[in-house]
Amino acid sequence: MSHDHSLNPETMPQEPEKATLEGRNKFYGLWFFLGGETVLFASFFGTYIALRNSTAGGPASTDLFGLGLVFAMTMILLTSSLTSVYAMYHMKNNDFKKMQLWLAITAFLGLSFLALEIYEFTHYIIDYGFTFRSSAFGSAFYTLVGFHGGHVTFGIAWLMALMVRNAKRGLNLYNAPKFYTFSLYWHFIDVVWVFIFTVVYLMGRVG
Repeated sequence: MSHDHSLNPETMPQEPEKATLEGRNKFYGLWFFLGGETVLFASFFGTYIALRNSTAGGPASTDLFGLGLVFAMTMILLTSSLTSVYAMYHMKNNDFKKMQLWLAITAFLGLSFLALEIYEFTHYIIDYGFTFRSSAFGSAFYTLVGFHGGHVTFGIAWLMALMVRNAKRGLNLYNAPKFYTFSLYWHFIDVVWVFIFTVVYLMGRVG
C-alpha cells in the first residue's frame, strides 16, 4: 500500500495530522498512552514526596539542590516546547524545510537539557556521594528525575528518526500525524518537568 499522499498548497487540508483515519487513530492512541504515563508519573511523585526526608544520615535536598542550574534546564526545556510549536505551525502551512529547521532546534535544546542533567547527576555523585543507593530519598529522586530524563532521551531519538527518515520524502498525509504526535509527546514531558521543578527542586530548597 502506498503512503505517498503528497501535500501541496491547493490540496492541503486544514489539519493534515487528522486528515486520514490512520492519523486520527495515532492521535487518539497517543492520548491513551499519555494517560497511562500520567498515572505512572503520579505514582513516582507520590513516592518521592513520601520519601524525600528519608536521607539515612546522608545529604538532604537542602544540601544538594541549587536553583541556578535547574532554572537553566527549565528554560531550555520550555523553549524547546515553543520551538516545537513553531515547527507544527510550519507543518500546517506546508513549509517542510522550516518545519525541519525548528525540529532540529528542538532536538538541540533537548540534547542540551540532557547534557546539563548528566552534569547535575555527576556533581551529586562525585561531590556529595549521593547515589541511587545512598538512601530512600536518593532512590526516589533518581527514579523520578531519571525516568523523566529517559523520556527526554526517547523523545530526541524519536524526533531524529522522523527527521532522517522523512528528509527526502517531504510532508504528506502519512508522516504529518507522526510529527504531530511527537509534538504532543514533547509538550507532555515539558509539563512533567514543570512539576518536577516545583515538587523536587523548589520544595527541596524549602526543606
